[in-house]
Amino acid sequence: MHGAGNDFILVDDRSAQFPVTDQRWMRQLCSLHAGVGAEGLILLQSSDKASFCMRFFNPDGLEAEMCGNGIRCAARLAHDLEIAGKEMTIKTGAGVLSAAMTKNGVRVAMPAVSGIRLNFTVQADGQAIVCSFINTGVPHLVVETGNLEAVDLQRLGPLLRRHEAFAPAGTNVDYLSVTGAHSLSARTYERGVEAETLACGTGITACAVIAGLLNKVTPPVQVTCRHGDTLEVDFKRNGERVENVTLTGPAEYVFQGEITRSQESEISSQN
Repeated sequence: MHGAGNDFILVDDRSAQFPVTDQRWMRQLCSLHAGVGAEGLILLQSSDKASFCMRFFNPDGLEAEMCGNGIRCAARLAHDLEIAGKEMTIKTGAGVLSAAMTKNGVRVAMPAVSGIRLNFTVQADGQAIVCSFINTGVPHLVVETGNLEAVDLQRLGPLLRRHEAFAPAGTNVDYLSVTGAHSLSARTYERGVEAETLACGTGITACAVIAGLLNKVTPPVQVTCRHGDTLEVDFKRNGERVENVTLTGPAEYVFQGEITRSQESEISSQN
């Protein structure tokens, strides 16, 4: 499935049989040339605290707390498999979150934002970069620019993603351009993927909230991602506090299939 071009392998793992300790196989599954190809792997598992549990793994095989585009795909699949109704709760590494099917896709209540730092400077690539930081379930560094297309994100992304200021966990890196009172465009270099992706739900959320706190936009905010889709981020601002953050956007199927894992962790498939 994909959410605004951010693509994922999703597995109905209510039997809890998926080999989560086999990072080599997960990396192979997510490999574009040696596997299925994806920017993340999502397991739907049973939960006694929510409609279901979503576990998210980056393409490097390491588990992450949350994924904004991935959770929308998980919600739609859970609804279609009749694991959950049109409104549901989802247990994630960032807490129990709610989601709902809407006429515009899937709306997800995002985790409470934290760690906000506005307008500080880091040194990278021989320049002082003014940026802001926020955790929207995972960490994001946000930089505003007047020319989004001119940003060499493939060069700057790795430098900022592993900057000593964000050690040891590192951070995702987002650049945004404000396009209107309620709109902006965004690009994201994703930690774990180690590349720019066509969309990042937590990054889109981070850009909208930071731009709101800097009085550049007013919610709800329409955010256009690299894929070309526009997602909506809504939130309530109470002074410097941000509450009730939601993300609404598409969740689409690409294909369904079956994969067999051999003892050598080689992939055979039947679509």
